[in-house]
Amino acid sequence: MKQRSIPVCILLSIITCGIYGIYWFIMLTNESNYLCGRPGYVSGGTAFLLSLITCNIYGLYWAYKMGEKIDFAKQSRGWPSSNSGILYLILELLIPVVGWALMQNEINNMIAAMPPMQSPMQQPPMQQPPMQ
Repeated sequence: MKQRSIPVCILLSIITCGIYGIYWFIMLTNESNYLCGRPGYVSGGTAFLLSLITCNIYGLYWAYKMGEKIDFAKQSRGWPSSNSGILYLILELLIPVVGWALMQNEINNMIAAMPPMQSPMQQPPMQQPPMQ
């Protein structure tokens, strides 16, 4: 997981005529599932496919559930949260990209608060006992 620049995401969505927006939608869903830490949520690809098949009716449900997942993830970290689901639902009806930007902002904040993970290459070498 990595933090995403919100202006770059919006700009790439416009430049690519929405193709990057699809990728962004899928990644938002997958990253919120990871941060929530509860298995069984719909994957990003499935959520996109359901939104496409139902002419975005599922997208409205998705936006509300994203608010719930983000609120749950914030509460599990001891952060204050509000009922973001209603806000995301309304924004999904009016201007979806604004809701996505707010979701990405919350996800970026949670990612920034996570302790950095070290890859095996970045770990200090093991100390060998001195030879006697």
